[in-house]
Amino acid sequence: MINRPDYVKKIMAYTNTPFVKILTGVRRCGKSTILKMIMERLRDEYHIPEKQIVSYRFDSMEYEGMTAKQIYQELKGRLCPEGKTYFFLDEVQEIPGWEKLVNSLASDFDVDLYVTGSNSRMMSSEIATYLTGRYVSFRIYTLSFREYLTFRSRYAELGDVHRELADYIRLGGFPAVHLQAYSQDEVYTIVRDIYNSTIFSDIVRRSQIRKIDQLERVVRYTFNNVGNTFSAKSISDYLKAERRSLDHETVYNYLEKLEKAYLLHRCSRYDLQGREILKTQEKFYLADTSLRYSVLGYDDSTAASSLENVIYLELCRRGYTVYIGKTGEGEVDFVAVRQNEKIYVQVTRRIDSEKTEKREYERLLEIRDNYPKYVLRTDAFAGGNYQGIITMHAADFLLSDAY
Repeated sequence: MINRPDYVKKIMAYTNTPFVKILTGVRRCGKSTILKMIMERLRDEYHIPEKQIVSYRFDSMEYEGMTAKQIYQELKGRLCPEGKTYFFLDEVQEIPGWEKLVNSLASDFDVDLYVTGSNSRMMSSEIATYLTGRYVSFRIYTLSFREYLTFRSRYAELGDVHRELADYIRLGGFPAVHLQAYSQDEVYTIVRDIYNSTIFSDIVRRSQIRKIDQLERVVRYTFNNVGNTFSAKSISDYLKAERRSLDHETVYNYLEKLEKAYLLHRCSRYDLQGREILKTQEKFYLADTSLRYSVLGYDDSTAASSLENVIYLELCRRGYTVYIGKTGEGEVDFVAVRQNEKIYVQVTRRIDSEKTEKREYERLLEIRDNYPKYVLRTDAFAGGNYQGIITMHAADFLLSDAY
């Protein structure tokens, strides 16, 4: 078990508080393993006796068909009579009425609760209804570039980090594919299984979708258009041209379900002049770049947009709310806001002409404030500053603690 200390530290800041700790994220991103790490720290560093640490995995057939009331009685019987009980409830959304179950445990007993989930049931309005002011939520992502290097160093000799970034973009960050040296085909086989499980268990089965081929066409369109602005109408019009009629509302519903299953992240546009969030022509990024390649096959020509996807996820990991910045004449890839902090980020694979250089830098120069501005690239370049704009290799940005 390879440690992921950043998550453990954030979550354990709330240990022994009345807040329910809720871990959410795409399937197989490492939520269950993080729970095990927390249990291990409770035993080794907090010296909590084993009998006070109780864990359940509710995606097991052992609990299939059980009601929230039955689970409540089961957990009640596991309470430790001497001291606080630490409950770890993995994939708790499998229990209908899980919100009432968790709320009752938190209200009725001296417990410290940690729960995980992988689909929209963990983001529903019921959480706010039943757990108002009593929970803290943690979004778990697949491996960051820094974590990827840690995992990979256990079974392979690391090369130059700039070159390692290309492999990270190609193979993605699902922890399961970096526990040993898998081939590219083996990686995509594993990721394809994660994708299929999510599509059919969390979307098709739960939403009782009958026209699976329509859903998969929407998926393929979004995966093909990572980093491009589009709308439900864009997809509907495209499918119509392909003689596959699908109305805007159905497309929108599919996109929403893909978001709620954590496969997609919606990134809205922000008008930097009008200072307002725009409701049209959003971008969508994937939970992991390997999802794109496991479904569509690897294509080096998509590396630029996948690099953009990687930067977007890293900004989210670091607690930023991320937007696309609309300027007067164009677009800034990312405007990232965190409390009173803000950074602007342009992402490009390479700058090989004066025209490209002008395009990447002028958009940032249009912005008349003193917040940090970055151009990230993956080719060789001289110098690190252009009229106050910081130029960095994307790998160095991903490993930096400076922002």
